[in-house]
Amino acid sequence: MEAAYAFGWTAVRKLPEPFSRAVFDRIADRVWRKRGKGVLQLEKNLSRVVPGLSEPELRQLSRKGMRSYFRYWLEAFRLPELSRERVLQVVAEGEDQIFKNLEAGRGVICALPHTGNYDHAGAWITYLGAPFTTVMERLKPESLYERFVAYRESLGMEILPLTGSAVSVMGTLARRLREGRLICLVADRDLSDTGIEVDFFGRPARMPGGSAALAVQTGAALLPATLWYEGERWGIRIHEEVPVPEDGTRKEKIAAMTQSLANAFAEGIAAHPEDWHMMQRVWVEDL
Repeated sequence: MEAAYAFGWTAVRKLPEPFSRAVFDRIADRVWRKRGKGVLQLEKNLSRVVPGLSEPELRQLSRKGMRSYFRYWLEAFRLPELSRERVLQVVAEGEDQIFKNLEAGRGVICALPHTGNYDHAGAWITYLGAPFTTVMERLKPESLYERFVAYRESLGMEILPLTGSAVSVMGTLARRLREGRLICLVADRDLSDTGIEVDFFGRPARMPGGSAALAVQTGAALLPATLWYEGERWGIRIHEEVPVPEDGTRKEKIAAMTQSLANAFAEGIAAHPEDWHMMQRVWVEDL
């Protein structure tokens, strides 16, 4: 696996883009036809996002989903080669909310699902003058994890490991927010088995409560963000702020805010289901 990623960061980024795109589409189609566990779970997930599809319709949607997923990897490999002008070719909505809060000295939490290309979105917001901190799941082998960290740091991100560090992740994130800075967290899949149960497309699912907990703790603005592909460009929507409820216990406030995040994610995913790269289990009935 590491050798494949190393090849991507060296050879693929130097190849002509149309040729690379055609190759990655073929790889995506081959993986899709094999109907492995990831593809089957993707189809199960998509059947809940777009209910009522016939089997052929669901299969075609999952094929688009796999092509979208492999497009993410192609673009991740090629991103360091893209000019500032190309990175900024984004159809964006609501990004002023980020900068208004930062300019006022208030920290901002952008919470995202696994949609579109969040590495590209990170480069985009950094180019616009808002470098940020994020958390990354520690991958194996360690050398692969270090490649990812180096890659994302080269884009201007501060990377905190989810596990395996003596540094408190939540403590560091809270400090960044109190300093009036931006953090970005992928928040549609619970990795701890202690997530908040939410209603997601009419079924119970679990999502991490960390984004909401940080907003309650620090007073930072909690902004859901959803991403998609807009032809050859990229779409980014910053949804309205999720406010901290006036009433309730801390636990109740976090649960209510996490549900609001799930609602915003559902809205964005329903609009562009083929760009939700979720090949893992999210709903409680699958866990």
